[in-house]
Amino acid sequence: MRPHIEAALKRSAELTRNHRLVEAVAVAEAAFNRADDDEGPEIDRWLTDHADDFTGRED
Repeated sequence: MRPHIEAALKRSAELTRNHRLVEAVAVAEAAFNRADDDEGPEIDRWLTDHADDFTGRED
């Protein structure tokens, strides 16, 4: 995954944790729209692996 896509996902997670959901969705959507077909599965994996980043939970 290209660095700017990953950075956008991390920013979206940060915004979500700070209760700024509308902005978080806009940032994530922009990242999804810029991703190429090869990055789709990588983004899916990243989201699965980093789900706790969006909630701030540490298990």
